[in-house]
Amino acid sequence: MALNGKLSTEIVIHAPAGKFFNLVTKFLHDVQNICERVHHTKLHQGEDWTYVIDGKVTTCKETIESIDENNKTVKFNLFDGDISQQYKVLKVTAQEIDNSNGSVSAKWTLEYEKINDNVEAPYGYLELYDKNTKEMDAHLLKA
Repeated sequence: MALNGKLSTEIVIHAPAGKFFNLVTKFLHDVQNICERVHHTKLHQGEDWTYVIDGKVTTCKETIESIDENNKTVKFNLFDGDISQQYKVLKVTAQEIDNSNGSVSAKWTLEYEKINDNVEAPYGYLELYDKNTKEMDAHLLKA
């Protein structure tokens, strides 16, 4: 069984183009007030996050690795806390995509390296980002 892997999900969003990318790059601290499964963030050198994944409280630190304004892409590195118990590496990429039909999608990609074969791929995180995206989209539509 492979220790390295990559998962992704793409969700059509209804918020105007640019708003989702703006939220995840400039107002990420607001996500705890928007998303039901994000319980806490503390912003400093490496943001502290507390999520609920698969019904369990999960903690980690998160840093922004890079932001590409032209491609509306931001890359995060998740580490420490509960993450380090299961993964040597967990990187998350969020991208806002302008589709050819005029719609907009949010694409999340998770690249990971498990600490051993007994650890499951981070499907719970993929589900978290899927649900969070829908909640962020609903919030952006009201704003």
